[in-house]
Amino acid sequence: MQDYEKLGSFYLGRVLDNDRQPGGEPLLYDAKDLVTHAICIGMTGSGKTGLCIGLLEEAAIDSIPAIVIDPKGDIGNLLLTFPEMRAEDFRPWIDEQEAARQGLDPEAFAEKTAELWKKGLSSWQQSTERIANLRAAADLAIYTPGSTAGLSVSLLRSFAAPAEEERTDADAMRDRILGAVSSLLALIGIDADPVQSREHILLSNILDHAWHDGRDLSMADIIRAVMTPPFASLGVFDIESFFPEKDRRTFAMQLNNVLASPSFAAWMEGEPLDIERLLYLKDGRPRISIMSIAHLSDAERMFFVTMLLNEVISWMRRQSGSSSLRAILYMDEIFGYFPPSATPPSKKPMLTLLKQARAFGVGCVLATQNPVDLDYKGLGNTGTWFIGRLQTERDKLRLLDGLEGALASAGQTFNRSEIDIILSGLGKRVFLMNNVHDDHPVLFETRWALSYLRGPLSKSHIEALMAGKKAGEKSAAAPARTPGGVTASAPVEATRAHTTAVAGAGVLPGAPEIHFPPVATLAGDYEMLFRPALYARTRLHYVHTKSGVDEWEDHVLLATVPDTTDFVTWEETALFHPEIEFIPNGPDTAYTREAIPDSAASRTSFSTWKKSLAEWIYRDFERTVWQCPELKLLSSPQETEGQFRVRVQQRYHEQRDTAMEKLRSRYAPRYARAQERIRKAEQRVDLQEAQYRQQQVSTAVDIGSTLLGALFGRRSGVSGIARRAATGVGKASRAMNERADVTRAQEDLRSAQEELVMLEEQFKDEVALLQSQFAVAPAIEAVAIKPRKTDLSVSDLALAWVPWAVPKDPGGEPRMLLE
Repeated sequence: MQDYEKLGSFYLGRVLDNDRQPGGEPLLYDAKDLVTHAICIGMTGSGKTGLCIGLLEEAAIDSIPAIVIDPKGDIGNLLLTFPEMRAEDFRPWIDEQEAARQGLDPEAFAEKTAELWKKGLSSWQQSTERIANLRAAADLAIYTPGSTAGLSVSLLRSFAAPAEEERTDADAMRDRILGAVSSLLALIGIDADPVQSREHILLSNILDHAWHDGRDLSMADIIRAVMTPPFASLGVFDIESFFPEKDRRTFAMQLNNVLASPSFAAWMEGEPLDIERLLYLKDGRPRISIMSIAHLSDAERMFFVTMLLNEVISWMRRQSGSSSLRAILYMDEIFGYFPPSATPPSKKPMLTLLKQARAFGVGCVLATQNPVDLDYKGLGNTGTWFIGRLQTERDKLRLLDGLEGALASAGQTFNRSEIDIILSGLGKRVFLMNNVHDDHPVLFETRWALSYLRGPLSKSHIEALMAGKKAGEKSAAAPARTPGGVTASAPVEATRAHTTAVAGAGVLPGAPEIHFPPVATLAGDYEMLFRPALYARTRLHYVHTKSGVDEWEDHVLLATVPDTTDFVTWEETALFHPEIEFIPNGPDTAYTREAIPDSAASRTSFSTWKKSLAEWIYRDFERTVWQCPELKLLSSPQETEGQFRVRVQQRYHEQRDTAMEKLRSRYAPRYARAQERIRKAEQRVDLQEAQYRQQQVSTAVDIGSTLLGALFGRRSGVSGIARRAATGVGKASRAMNERADVTRAQEDLRSAQEELVMLEEQFKDEVALLQSQFAVAPAIEAVAIKPRKTDLSVSDLALAWVPWAVPKDPGGEPRMLLE
């Protein structure tokens, strides 16, 4: 088999010849072609899930992220990848009932399964190293909305105001509101007409009113707005005439029942429904986020899918345009979400994605068992059809009608009879691919999946797979220790020489002093103690023309007062929010304070400390922007390192695809000329062979006639016989010439064919060179931006009295009374 590891190409299987036998040529699908979307159709057992999982594996290896909607629980198999192929790796995931049916104990069945997967991968020239590459290339996660089995997803953000770009687009806003309201009403069992339903109209206006002002809404906000709408009328009717308070209360109760339901609490927990977080980790590494919804009711599934599709559209419209594949949205089993006649809430956003997503480099892949589940008019925007074995003749006819219509609307030709014959003989794991970017349909057999295809995952399976990620999230969510000498959790230093009860103004004549009031009350056996600290406000100015950075920053700092006049170790500072207020002259009542070191009694100390602070700020308060010298890219001011890496990766893909397209365009006319030369040479061979055969027949006839005349004494006499003999000899000579012409024509044909072979070799060499040029992703470098020294200022350096709760019991833990 040829090498299949090509940048920007998905290895999906191998091409079959006209006799449905493997031809040895791998089927390499251009990732760029997926920008025009794909549909995969095949009955249960056709190998549809294996094909789609293979496509997602290839996307992950090529660093393409994906969001997967998984109504059946099959796609979670993507996480079952075992580079070492050990039986113990497979053991937790095997079907023990299947093992029993085969008369094997679970361990033996796991051993058999591991061996089967080794042989399967080997037969498709795939090493276990490829599995390791898959696991290293992308993060994989399973989300379970409405359940805690996998990673949780919070829908609180689902009613957040769209981005400003979307709010200013009337059509986009209308579609977003329509989808959100329709799915919410479907969740509570109301099948509402957007034009006739009072509930739909009221909710639409509530969302429109808030979103146009950029205000987010929660479910509680929506319920309150139903009871007390933020507008007095709808249309020409006042709100009471249009939707009386009594009826609104009943409707609000329906919504509240959803919010109050214990099962709905799970919808409010977990990560926000943030598309960027679903597609990329913070460091920019791509993710395959699988939304497992098998456990949900039909209404809940529709609610979630619609919300998710709307979020994808909102995210998509904030991206730059791209002709290269940026991300994949895959839905396994589209039944009920994109029907030919009905209009469920999910249909409108799905149509929007099929029509608009290609401009942003987002490829949609839809899968289904039955052709009758699909709106073929909408699928006129789908460039690739993967068609597997169908269940009935009616399904085949329905698909042929839809495919013909979809291709006709896209301006493509369709050979119905040829496709009909092919579809009638499809076997397991054999698919017909009709790609508008190719010259003709291709019949192929799908490759062996890198993932272990064990079938649908149960909740316990998902819990086991996601246990590590959940533990990691909890660890990451734990509050980090505040650095520095003055922190809420820091132990009290050795008590100063003594404490003093004072009241009113400052205790250091001429020295700047401030007092922080306690913002927490004492409880238990604690007493209040004001401890000294250094307080400072700083203002910094960052300027970096190339990246567009020109920003000011303010910081408020507290640090431990040193015992000497040496430089303060400002690296141990704690940063506080500027809004914390202080009392310039101290509390009105008596308070107890800790003794200050002698160093704080000297104004010289404050001058030294101020200078050390300015030096530390300039040295350590750097901003970082990121650059990619190879692509001449620089991060923007608000762009994180991870976001910049994503942008670099996308530009890298675009440049790679553009270079490949230019290479193909350069060779296309040469291929065409070589193929035309072969065609003409074949015609000349056919013509010369036909003339040669004709000359042979004519010569044989003349010679035969001459011999017969000589034998049977025709009246033409000896002279006539001689003339005929001479004619026969001449024709024989011409026949020899014709034979030479055939030989020359065949030599020309071989020469043309050799030229084409040489051209293909040259093309392969240039492709290999191009692959080597793009084999390593471009490097990213950090660029440090120091604050502008002339603009750096340190103000209000003062001695601050900070309230602490100190336990009367020496073994207790003190705490700082600031928030």
